[in-house]
Amino acid sequence: MASVKLTKVKKVYDNKVVAVHDFDLDIKDKEFVVFVGPSGCGKSTTLRMIAGLEDISDGTVEIDGEVVNDLQPKDRGIAMVFQNYALYPHMTVYDNIAFSLRLQKVPEDVIYEKVTNAAEILGITDYLLRKPRALSGGQRQRVAIGRAMVRNSKVFLMDEPLSNLDAKLRNQMRAEIILLRQKLDTTFIYVTHDQTEAMTLADRIVIMKDGFIMQVGTPEECFDMPKNLFVAEFIGAPKMNVLKTELIKEGGKYYVKPFGVKIEVDGEKGEKLAKKQAAAGEVILGVRPEHIVLAKEGQTGAIPCVLEVNEMMGSELHLHVYTEDGTRLIVRVPTIDLTAAQRENMVTGHKLFITFEGKVMHFFDPETEKNLLTD
Repeated sequence: MASVKLTKVKKVYDNKVVAVHDFDLDIKDKEFVVFVGPSGCGKSTTLRMIAGLEDISDGTVEIDGEVVNDLQPKDRGIAMVFQNYALYPHMTVYDNIAFSLRLQKVPEDVIYEKVTNAAEILGITDYLLRKPRALSGGQRQRVAIGRAMVRNSKVFLMDEPLSNLDAKLRNQMRAEIILLRQKLDTTFIYVTHDQTEAMTLADRIVIMKDGFIMQVGTPEECFDMPKNLFVAEFIGAPKMNVLKTELIKEGGKYYVKPFGVKIEVDGEKGEKLAKKQAAAGEVILGVRPEHIVLAKEGQTGAIPCVLEVNEMMGSELHLHVYTEDGTRLIVRVPTIDLTAAQRENMVTGHKLFITFEGKVMHFFDPETEKNLLTD
């Protein structure tokens, strides 16, 4: 068992700044949980409290059912991979990985077996006699992971391990971490500011802001049903389009009228509004860029706009448009869906039409910013 439980965990610094507020979370054995949020949200501080690198101001941290508040990091059964790798520059890769085992006075034959096994899993066997300066960033990160692997720890902690890598290498290392997780079959707690990493790696995501938990859920739950406007805009790339509009109730059905175009809220979203007996009035409407589609002039629900910026992303275009009232929106359009004539027209200043269906809309209270459709 390698469960982790945080109960009312709080971090207050000497200047009375509260970095983490009453953090409650149960992490199951062998679960991969990602803490994600903008810089300064408290995610790394929380991880460091679990690791024992930060004192806990209040609350308790349990690992495998044992309260570890007063235990030293080495006694908590955790292994940690840092953002800056923290390798010893004068040691070889082999010695870096073996270092913690030698401190524990593990026999050399056991050390050799553990180090070579970890190196084989991570694909760094050919680099065992090299010094860190002779390695690329990705190779150094594998060494740091290998050093943590050989400790046979209950919980694996990773603090933004990919942030120093370029985009291509980050993508590669994400896939390798997924494979590593399958091989190690242990509990992972991973910190990142990158929502793409969170979505691709996690069993569950913990989204944080200003030291508070905004939402805990699977990637699908956080994407499909964000609990508040912050989560809605943070998860998803490009971020969700949001605008204020009126929610209209007529004959038991709900409608919105953005940019003067009346659109029925149908499908599951309409049913939920009816079930909750949502009141008509001002709402914040959210629509993800991939749920907006190009329309034809005169088509029902077509919204006129002007193309401002066209970002070519390979398999899709990110169209930055503005409507007649000046509202700016982002539209994701798969390039395979475009005709040759449409592609030629995707230039700055070109007038086009967009639309979206009621079933893809999200609704937020303009005062509390809570999702109207979640509990």
